[in-house]
Amino acid sequence: MGRHDTYFFCLSILLLHNTLTNVDALACNWGTQASHPIPPNIVVKLLRDNGFNKVKLFEADPGALRALGKSGIQVMVGIPNDLLATMASTVTAAELWVQQNVSQYISKYGTDIRHVAVGNEPFLKTYKDRFVHSTYPALQNVQAALVKAGLGRQVKVTVPLNADVYESGDGLPSSGDFRSDIKTLMVSIVRFLADSVSPITFNIYPFLSLNADPNFPREYAFFPGGGSAAGGAKPVVDGSISYTNVFDANFDTLVSALEKNGFDANKVEIIVGEVGWPTDGDVNATPAMAQRFNQGLLNRIVKGQGTPRRKTAPEVYIFSLVDEDVKSVDPGKFERHWGIFSYDGTVKYPLSLGNGRQLVPAKGVRYQAREWCVLSPQAAAGNNGGASADYACQLADCTSLGPGSSCAALDPAANASYAFNMYFQKMDHRRGSCVFDNLGFVTKIDPSRGSCRFPIEIDTSRHETLRPPPRSSGATEMKWRTVAAAAMAVGWAVFN
Repeated sequence: MGRHDTYFFCLSILLLHNTLTNVDALACNWGTQASHPIPPNIVVKLLRDNGFNKVKLFEADPGALRALGKSGIQVMVGIPNDLLATMASTVTAAELWVQQNVSQYISKYGTDIRHVAVGNEPFLKTYKDRFVHSTYPALQNVQAALVKAGLGRQVKVTVPLNADVYESGDGLPSSGDFRSDIKTLMVSIVRFLADSVSPITFNIYPFLSLNADPNFPREYAFFPGGGSAAGGAKPVVDGSISYTNVFDANFDTLVSALEKNGFDANKVEIIVGEVGWPTDGDVNATPAMAQRFNQGLLNRIVKGQGTPRRKTAPEVYIFSLVDEDVKSVDPGKFERHWGIFSYDGTVKYPLSLGNGRQLVPAKGVRYQAREWCVLSPQAAAGNNGGASADYACQLADCTSLGPGSSCAALDPAANASYAFNMYFQKMDHRRGSCVFDNLGFVTKIDPSRGSCRFPIEIDTSRHETLRPPPRSSGATEMKWRTVAAAAMAVGWAVFN
């Protein structure tokens, strides 16, 4: 083979490689609100093993940012809403934040930070304008700080917004516009981001649309061909366009809002910052439904599929990577179960990632001793442990108990056992953590039954990990997203 032939052969192989890897490019949210988090280095390997090359963090978690260094994974790092006023107050505060949370990780650890998310859904109606006056100044100051740090081209700013910032008066996407109370502000933010060659980010949750209203057409929450034998939703007709799912209708409502305010939606860079489906804590939150939705979503991502009004596919961050057991349970218990992986990185349900690849679990997670705390057989005969179980659930995660949850079929005694064990695991099997007025009993026999899993927690003492202080993350900063779900249900009213 000649020199030129060799060159073109290598170039062809490189182009083929890029084509294959780009098809597999996936992005997700990594929330860290767990009592026993998976060590960051294991999470990074989990991301790489499953083809995720982009990740969004809701705050500048030191352990996560260090572990992501030189990983080949691009990072969006968030500034929580409670820092917006500080960021807005002075450019100096933004410069300090950028130096501590962006510059040092890029220079010292080789972390590939590409975006800074300024706030998280700051214009939710339920915040009652708390962040309306600080978000835009904070955005401007952070952008200025990045430019001063010499990172203006490498790191872009954005603001993740809930879908309730736009609306449709008649429920049709073509009538979409920004919410009247923040319309001027939204136009200013979009224009600022466009001038800065930065993306605008929106979070879309079909699950909440379905869950918020018993009359919402179930099939409309899912993508056609997402792995179900169901016949699909009755289309919502908007002029010459027929919508078969709420994601497309919701996204195109945004497209209409942009166009009504003088923007070319095909030239505005749009990121879907959060979209997914939970697996527990509600009758509509099941592994089967999550698998159906997320497989349909992944199929679109792999194909690079856009929407009827915008053929260019947006960048999509799946919500979420792993479950988080200390998140707020507003608006529901399902908030702790959005992960495509369980708390320990085990696979919840099969997902095809394209090119014949399937989800693979985390490797190297170490667990506490194989022991469970349950209601003792003697106590169960005369006392179902209700009061002690209530106490345990105040301090541990019992969101898998109750109607519609994975452990809903348990009898009162088994309920108590589940609660005892969750407390026992959270307390790291410490002496006295399985007493419960002498009702508790430590066993080495796994009490799991059916769909109800009695977990054993991660042994964080055997891993090197830096656990951040509890903070609201992702969609849980007072996450009353059910209110916002009304905006996401655009188009469904046609069914009534």
